[in-house]
Amino acid sequence: MAFTQSQLDALENAIASGQLTVTYDGKSITYRNMGELLRAHDIIKRSLSKAGTSAVSTPVFDRGV
Repeated sequence: MAFTQSQLDALENAIASGQLTVTYDGKSITYRNMGELLRAHDIIKRSLSKAGTSAVSTPVFDRGV
């Protein structure tokens, strides 16, 4: 499943306000406890950070001296 920034924003707003119900894109999800909400936040944040990064190669030159 592809996560969106709006999902992450909704989770962060819920965490900041102490709410267990998160609404985004017309859907509502009620988490059982704050720990479950925080786990969902971490999963989505990790997924989005992986999607936005790409491998960077730095060429190394050696004169052979």
